[in-house]
Amino acid sequence: MTKHDRVIYLFGSAAPPVFDIAKVIEDAQARSFDVCLGLTPTAARWLAPQLAELERLTGHPVRSEYKMPGERDVWPEADVIAVAPATFNTLNSWALGLTHDFVVGVVAEGIGKRIPTVAMPCVNAAYVRHNQFERSVAELRAMGVRVLYGKDGFVPNQPGQGKPKEYPWDLVLDTADELASA
Repeated sequence: MTKHDRVIYLFGSAAPPVFDIAKVIEDAQARSFDVCLGLTPTAARWLAPQLAELERLTGHPVRSEYKMPGERDVWPEADVIAVAPATFNTLNSWALGLTHDFVVGVVAEGIGKRIPTVAMPCVNAAYVRHNQFERSVAELRAMGVRVLYGKDGFVPNQPGQGKPKEYPWDLVLDTADELASA
């Protein structure tokens, strides 16, 4: 068993690369991260058959809902947060402060708590033509979030032509590693 020196909150949205999250967890653990997995409600539904295995793999409950007021937190405090894949909805909600789901609520609060955070979108080229997308990326960057988008991160494909197996997860983990070590 690898010793886990640092805690990473790994948050996934409902985009096809989320189906590879078990491998990403193992890669993060190999980098000495204790992984806490959070999913948007749709991503949790997509991964429902794997949730028990993902909890066994991380040693923590997989969360997709807010806890009840007064209920103790079941996760240790984060050293770094990684939001990937981050959908159009997740990025825009986060940038606008619309905390309708657990993942967006934690990452919005994480900015105020000054938890180092990296995000990498997974959106198609049609979504990025919407004016709000670029505004949201710029807003998150202005708040200190490292958004891996463009030539040094995720490059969108045309609608229906995604390549989920080519999603650059290593960039997310490299950046999380760097942020947690800073």
